[in-house]
Amino acid sequence: MKPYAYVRATSVEEATAAHAGSPGARYLAGGTNLVDLMKHGVETPDTLVDVSRLPLDAVEELPDGGLRVGATVRNSDLAAHPLVRTRYPALSQALLAGASGQLRNVATTGGNLLQRTRCPYFQDTSKPCNKREPGAGCAALAGVHRDHAVLGHSPHCIATHPSDMAVALAALDATVELRGPDGGRTVPATKFHRLPGDHPERDTVIRPGELITAVALPASTAGLPSTYLKARDRASFAFALASVAAVLDVDEKGRVRRVGLAFGGLAHRPWRARLAEAALLGHPPNSANIGHAVNAELALAEPLGDNAFKVPLARNLARRALAQLAQARELAHH
Repeated sequence: MKPYAYVRATSVEEATAAHAGSPGARYLAGGTNLVDLMKHGVETPDTLVDVSRLPLDAVEELPDGGLRVGATVRNSDLAAHPLVRTRYPALSQALLAGASGQLRNVATTGGNLLQRTRCPYFQDTSKPCNKREPGAGCAALAGVHRDHAVLGHSPHCIATHPSDMAVALAALDATVELRGPDGGRTVPATKFHRLPGDHPERDTVIRPGELITAVALPASTAGLPSTYLKARDRASFAFALASVAAVLDVDEKGRVRRVGLAFGGLAHRPWRARLAEAALLGHPPNSANIGHAVNAELALAEPLGDNAFKVPLARNLARRALAQLAQARELAHH
């Protein structure tokens, strides 16, 4: 058994100082991912900084109509929050699509964003993995990669990010608030997670000692029609083979005024579909335009063999999600 130090932080400042002071430190809140990785020997922190008792567990309505979600808000509480359900339905749906009820009761907003890949080669310490041990190699490349990335992968890593919540946050233009020894900063949710490149061990843009303190949902997407769809091997407690979060706003002339589209299960981070969005803006969200836009985005895909099915799966999910939102708008105006 590997010994480790334990710090129960009483303030954000104490937490970030303790984390920054130990290169092997990890923050602990719900522990639904970290504790499992410690059991497998994948994570071997020398210090656990417990942030579960910090006053970061509130959902606050902002003056402009947005929401600020504290980092320790539980996934179940966030999914059930009335303002989330009415203003950002895709986020509530994404949270309810993740894990199980028992885990959602424990898992936190910040921890959900920081969960690590479920790549089986990453979780098996007998296999080489650049994410776990930089320079070791990637066993998944020559192994079974049915569940792995088709977008944005590199020769060093083909893992996908497992979060459902993060996909919805990307489509909704959320931001992540960070606090560290050098002060606070805000990062767009779309830029919080990294593509693997040459350094797949770096999951996010977090700097040493920084702590997620909140996620902000903007007023600009509050109340807009949104949805989240997920395809998986079984009906519950399974990670996405492919998923999609969509936000759609159509003007009085029936043309797309605003659109947010993000894929899950396809890349090392939630994949914001900028090409598809650009193709839809200013055009009616009919079947032909939606199909053209989604095809333009997924033309970037580079399947690895036995995961090629993910491309048509993601295409159908995106087309369905956008068509549902467009149809709902039509029904609301008749």
